[in-house]
Amino acid sequence: MKAALALIRILVVVHAVVADTSTTPFDDFFPEERDALMQMRDVVNSTANLHRNWTGPPCFQDQSQWVGITCSNWHVTHLILEGISLTGSLPPAFLQNITFLTILSFKRNSLYGTLPNLTNLAYLQVVRLSHNSFSGSIPSEYAELPKLTKFELQGNNIDGPIPPFDQQTLTDFNVSYNRLEGPIPKTSILQSFPDSSYEHNSGLCGTPLRIPCPVSPPLPVPSPGAPPGKKESLQVWSIVLIAAASALIPFSVMLVFLCYYRRVQGKNSQAEQEPGEGFMDHVEKKMHWSEGGEDPEKTVELQFFDKDRPVFDLDDLLRASAEVVGKGKLGTTYKTVLESGLVVAVKRLKEMNALSKKEFIQQMQLLGRTRHENLVEIVSFYYSKEEKLVVYDFVPDGSLFELLHETRGIGRVPVSWSTRLSIIKDIAKGLSFLHQFLASHKVPHANLKSSNVLIQRISQNQYRSKLTEFGFLPLLPSRKSSELLAIQKSPEFGQGKKLTHKADVYCFGIILLEVITGKIPGGHSEEADEDEHHDLSNWVRMVVQSDWSTDILDMEIVAAKDGYEEMLRLTELALECTDTAPEKRPKMCQVLRRIEEIEKTSHDQQRES
Repeated sequence: MKAALALIRILVVVHAVVADTSTTPFDDFFPEERDALMQMRDVVNSTANLHRNWTGPPCFQDQSQWVGITCSNWHVTHLILEGISLTGSLPPAFLQNITFLTILSFKRNSLYGTLPNLTNLAYLQVVRLSHNSFSGSIPSEYAELPKLTKFELQGNNIDGPIPPFDQQTLTDFNVSYNRLEGPIPKTSILQSFPDSSYEHNSGLCGTPLRIPCPVSPPLPVPSPGAPPGKKESLQVWSIVLIAAASALIPFSVMLVFLCYYRRVQGKNSQAEQEPGEGFMDHVEKKMHWSEGGEDPEKTVELQFFDKDRPVFDLDDLLRASAEVVGKGKLGTTYKTVLESGLVVAVKRLKEMNALSKKEFIQQMQLLGRTRHENLVEIVSFYYSKEEKLVVYDFVPDGSLFELLHETRGIGRVPVSWSTRLSIIKDIAKGLSFLHQFLASHKVPHANLKSSNVLIQRISQNQYRSKLTEFGFLPLLPSRKSSELLAIQKSPEFGQGKKLTHKADVYCFGIILLEVITGKIPGGHSEEADEDEHHDLSNWVRMVVQSDWSTDILDMEIVAAKDGYEEMLRLTELALECTDTAPEKRPKMCQVLRRIEEIEKTSHDQQRES
């Protein structure tokens, strides 16, 4: 009997142990977190194929088999999906049940719609949603996250005001390149960040940006004795309406007459127009009448990226007057003036007829979202089998090549050292942004040369540089076609090595030497000898090593003795950028940082003198 009781006790204990170990995973698994992530998985697409990779429980103790997920004690703590072409609109409240989340990062994707709701996420420290297409306003609860340390939202389409973030834990904050508006809140934290955290929001104002906010006009005071509001406002409106009506009658008569006159004159001028004046005369006639409905590969009408811009159609474009302003290996660029008065630059691409419609559209949509003050904005594009057009903002003041090299001689206004330094910094800022925004491209610009740096004159001695013709490398079908781009001048291209971001850095170094020396490197014309491109960096190296460093400087800036040290420091940087070994060249973010340090030194010396 005792033996039987002992055996029963052993069986009970074993059963309890087995039951305990078999239920542990199910007791510690939090299905509400999995359900929340599955909501997102089912509405987005990506190159990471979440539908295949996110299966089973997201966490097993401190481990996860799900891509982008990190776990601690069975809970999801990190959700990091960066640069995987994540496309779609996030479910608005799917994160609310992932209560132990500390890091959330969706940067460098193609997400759109409103920002996710972060309510209940008391442990959240890092939020990175930059370089997507989010729209709407910043939810007010973001300013209430108690442990927030990093908040990155740059490069989206966010509008409205900035909530009053004031977390003492917040050390990184960036909402630049959006559509935010209103005053920057005067919290101690938000006021402590530099202007780069807020720049390129045309509606923002406040201390960090050094843009004064408009003062609201005082409310009108009703005149004594008048009943509040109605009687006085009625009298005012009556007077206004009578005056407007009396002015409108003669204006209407004139408008009818002008419309009739323009119609008659338009017919006459159309009959008398000389061939070669319109954009249509520069392109294939069959482009205009291609029948997109019969062949899905044939035609895509003009597609626009900014809904606030005045929209025109292909007929408007083809009727516009056109003037050739540039010819290169990728195609011809026209200054095009529409009948509405709008001026745009239209690039007619060549060497791309082998591209499928899908490839071209995907790349152009990506480039169309690339917005920065130092990049020429892409307004629209057109695709057909025979013609491919890219429509840009028109930048009226020529290129860096023209600014440096044309009209040299008597009567020329020299380009000062401070102007050159400002232009160099702008180019570095634009290229650094491209390397971040198009990080998946092996060479994000690939066609950087001084003729592709456009100049916008802001005042008599102040310019802004804008890079153009960026991002076309993925559209070229083969390595041989890459010879059409400036990167063919990099040493690694000639050696048949793999191209990387460092090919852009090399091209930047050549421009830097061109600005410092005033000499023309090879590669700006169709007839240039390929070896000429390397001569500039080799010549500068030889002169610097011979201790005749002043001989490298453009005659226009030799007299600027105050900037001599900065010129030599920039020369040293340029030689690092043009090192024959790509791995020895600095990254563009490092290049920009060093230029900013040189610029600060130059400004400090000017103040002291």
